[in-house]
Amino acid sequence: MPGTKVIHDSVHGSVKVEEVFLELLERPEMQRLHGVRQLGLAHLVYPGANHSRLEHSLGTYHMADLMARALDLPREERRTLLAAALLHDIGHAPFSHTLEEVVHARTGKDHMEVTTDLIRGDLPPIGPEAEEVLGPVRPIGDVLERNGISAAEVCDLISSSRQELSAGQTLLIENGQAHFGTKRYLSQLISGPLDVDQMDYLKRDAYYTGVAHGTIDMDRLLQTVALFHGDLVIHKGGLASAEGLMVARALMYTSVYFHKTARIAELMLCKAVEHAPPEVLDNVHLLTDCEFTSRLKAVGGATSRIMTLLDYRRLYKKAVMLPVSGLSEDQIDRLVVLSEYSNRKEKEREIAEQAGVDEAEVLLDIPHRSLLLSEPRIGKTDIPILDGDRVKPLSRYSPLAKALQSRGVHDWAVMVSTPLEHREDIERAAARALFG
Repeated sequence: MPGTKVIHDSVHGSVKVEEVFLELLERPEMQRLHGVRQLGLAHLVYPGANHSRLEHSLGTYHMADLMARALDLPREERRTLLAAALLHDIGHAPFSHTLEEVVHARTGKDHMEVTTDLIRGDLPPIGPEAEEVLGPVRPIGDVLERNGISAAEVCDLISSSRQELSAGQTLLIENGQAHFGTKRYLSQLISGPLDVDQMDYLKRDAYYTGVAHGTIDMDRLLQTVALFHGDLVIHKGGLASAEGLMVARALMYTSVYFHKTARIAELMLCKAVEHAPPEVLDNVHLLTDCEFTSRLKAVGGATSRIMTLLDYRRLYKKAVMLPVSGLSEDQIDRLVVLSEYSNRKEKEREIAEQAGVDEAEVLLDIPHRSLLLSEPRIGKTDIPILDGDRVKPLSRYSPLAKALQSRGVHDWAVMVSTPLEHREDIERAAARALFG
């Protein structure tokens, strides 16, 4: 078929890409994602986790196509959805979510804002050296508009996970009845309890890490998904598949995304960036993992030292790890305050000073804030279940779902890490600095 290409994907098999989406796939913003690992530094724990953001973007596009066809969406809505699904990660910095918090602290932008800036043409799509070879590159938004797709609508869908709907616009399901007719299903397909993004990454990340937690009954989900009063819901007959999705997500966060050793490696990389001059993040949206690594190694000092340690997997070791259970309310309140980036950095300096070590050798991890910043959908756990003409949250039907809502996605409230030779000193200093 003219204008159509079949791409063989490790997870989904044959993925058909057609018309404007082929042009988008060849864009430099998309091709850069070949060099950005989907799971950042998780390959230091799971050696198979070398898959890229481009693979995930293609898989998300494929899942969006399956969902659009299952829901019988109109052609215009389907094309807008597919464009958002394919492009949703082009604003990721090197190493994906790893640097999200430090980049946000330095620039005030998250990867979704960078993505929409790239689509609108507010950021350069390529650097000067690439432009000498490729020539000028028009913004992605021009490509979308030329093909009858609203760039503004695509940007709105990609930004949807950061937008809080007013109480009058949300699906009211507490009393068992849905209200209001505003279309919300397109944004829910991009970011929500049933979105196509996680339907790909859970399966893909499980496949490449080798863990057995990312199993999703996609066939049953496609058979039971529906639209009701402008919202994306699942018929009651798909309840088990909805439970399976929530279980897969909970287990993947615990075993992969917040694996202790992977978190230490990620925080070491963040520390390397923090000890580099601000210009190290100039046009970081144009760089691959390797290019950014080279930039950091050229800095010298603590930054280069940490990058060498990461190269040879000489990781810092856990000195303190406290579970949420057993902490008093006062201690939890103090940790919530410390989860703010600037407060956490100040506390790292305090611990280092008390222990008599360099601040670059102290990592304080309080996952709550970083989790919300990199994964805002984590709070959207209650999948709407359609039962006759009423919609109720999954937790009303499923004790398992209710239990998962109260289950933490990580095993600790706070972790402090340092090189092995400083572990005892840091353990004592952290105990004093954190809780007096």
